[in-house]
Amino acid sequence: MRVFVTGASGWIGSAVVPELVGAGHTVLGLARSDEAAQAVAAAGAEVLRGSLDDLDRLEAGAAAADGVIHLAYHHDFSQMEEAAAADRRAIETMGRVLEGSGRPLLIASGTLGLAADGVATEEDEPDPNFPRSAAAALTLALADRGVRPIVVRLPPTVHGDGDHGFVAILVQIARERGASAYIGEGINCWSAVHRLDAAVVYRLALDHAPARSVLHAVADEGVPTRTIAEVIGRHLGLPVVSVSPEVAGEHFGWMAMMFGLDGTASSAVTRELLGWEPTHPGLVEDLELGHYFRQLEHA
Repeated sequence: MRVFVTGASGWIGSAVVPELVGAGHTVLGLARSDEAAQAVAAAGAEVLRGSLDDLDRLEAGAAAADGVIHLAYHHDFSQMEEAAAADRRAIETMGRVLEGSGRPLLIASGTLGLAADGVATEEDEPDPNFPRSAAAALTLALADRGVRPIVVRLPPTVHGDGDHGFVAILVQIARERGASAYIGEGINCWSAVHRLDAAVVYRLALDHAPARSVLHAVADEGVPTRTIAEVIGRHLGLPVVSVSPEVAGEHFGWMAMMFGLDGTASSAVTRELLGWEPTHPGLVEDLELGHYFRQLEHA
């Protein structure tokens, strides 16, 4: 299959592309810079220059492919609504190209903010107040227009060596504040997955998942945030402390909202449907390997 991948040089896309190539697929990767183009080519993919806002390039990429994996996103938390709107425009654009073809369109969504009590499952509906919820609904509705839409929900941390996401930010905050903190009792949990295991979910879903599938690329159902803070504190040689929800913003900044959420999630349906079993380190084991802390020291 010839697959068009947006965000092909990003944190998840750079794992998905070689996973697809290794399985015998041909990949056309969107790249917005010379550096990104070199990375996409080095991974064994063809390069299509353009960005998420170049709708004509998205049309061309989707038209030239047997399926689309859409991973590009403007990760600017100061402009969340604008980023979500750009994402929806991209999905609408590529969806129109795929109409009536039965070709797959896979997107990335998240497990945080699901309207669930306890462990969130693939059947749970997203909180409509989350900016990316509308994109998932828009994608799934494309099934009525002859597309095979699939939503892959990712946990709050997709971890691994080279990660600059939420866990790396928590490490940075701990060092800057002189303490590794959790909020309240730290009993709220984050689900997690290694980026290489997440890439396998996308490859299996592309090949096997039916239209309107909602999947969870989740390996760890729930790691207590206190446990995350304790491992960070131990590796940095810093005290581990609790901060109250009222002052969490002073310690964590914008990260307080994310770290205070509960993101416990199951992937039982996904594992049964796709035969997926994670094989890479879980979040705590990955933290214990030390690369998050070496990375920070050399930043």
